[in-house]
Amino acid sequence: MELELSDDQQALQDAVRAVLERESPVSLARRVVEEHKDAVELWERMVALDWPALAVPEEDGGLGLGFVEVAVVAEQLGRVLAPAPFLATAAQYVPAVVAAAGSAEQRARFLAPVLGDGMVGTLAVAEPSGRFDAAGIATVATPSGGDWVLQGEKRFVFDGERAGETVVAARLAGTAGDDGITLFVVPAAALDVTPMPALDGTRGYAALSLDQVRVGPERLLGAPGEGAPALRAVLQQAVVSLAAEMVGTCQGVFDIVHAYVGEREQFGVKIGSFQAIKHKLANMFVALESARATAYFAAATIAEDDDRRDVAVAMAKASVGDCQKLVAQEGIQCLGGIGYTWEHDMHLFVKRLKTGAALFGTGAEHLEALSHLLGL
Repeated sequence: MELELSDDQQALQDAVRAVLERESPVSLARRVVEEHKDAVELWERMVALDWPALAVPEEDGGLGLGFVEVAVVAEQLGRVLAPAPFLATAAQYVPAVVAAAGSAEQRARFLAPVLGDGMVGTLAVAEPSGRFDAAGIATVATPSGGDWVLQGEKRFVFDGERAGETVVAARLAGTAGDDGITLFVVPAAALDVTPMPALDGTRGYAALSLDQVRVGPERLLGAPGEGAPALRAVLQQAVVSLAAEMVGTCQGVFDIVHAYVGEREQFGVKIGSFQAIKHKLANMFVALESARATAYFAAATIAEDDDRRDVAVAMAKASVGDCQKLVAQEGIQCLGGIGYTWEHDMHLFVKRLKTGAALFGTGAEHLEALSHLLGL
């Protein structure tokens, strides 16, 4: 397994960073928060550059690259707090369709609007319990006259208000655990969508109500009751892409602090020359590099379908969970009083980190899962 980015991946990283520095400064994220408006032009630009199509197989109209490329883009998006539905679409909806669709015709039907028209897609798994796993799914799918009727509630759906289609995870009546898991593609018109109040205002989160929602058999992905393996694979991609984005956000905090301590003076000298500040930055840097390494290792195991992927995914979210705790705390402390103000951008980064830390399993939850996987 190659753990360094290839020349092509580094070129992608540089290209994505250049586009985002020009078209998605942090001031754009601030405007989204303050004006409660979507950054539609930014998403249109991403679609024009085929970013949502990176990991879609060529036979389905995509670029046919791997999941590492998705992680590369996710990290750069996190670095500038890009307010675009990339994770919801490219790292949740698209993998769900690719992994679970029963035919090429079905994949074409549900992927074409994303690749051609820039439709936003998303994934709905968690429910009021807050669990992001198959065992926590209580939404029930019942066959009815050739169709399916869905009953239940979903929470913490990324960009749920913007999504044209949502992959909904449900279960057959009378099943538990991984048994009976079934995935459906549900159109926005059939859902009752409510925006959720969130600490992070740079991205929309929604609650979905499915009250006797009827969908046709063509919207069933795969065989009824056999969707658990596909869902597990999709959740792994969702976890690692979020971890990669959080690494980028931690890098953004580090960059802000590094620049600040190199300019701020106290007692006639730059505060970056103080030993205590040097120690803080050194600790932040070590944690950041550790989180980045585990995130990309996890992305590589997913891309290569490596047997270590379960362990690697849990490591990635646990590592970035530790990293964000340190970086958020030290970042604010190094900035002093200005770091607590609305006028400074630091709070936008910290809120994105704290929200990401709670979604798709906390670092502590993934650490517990890791201990079980390692037999500890």
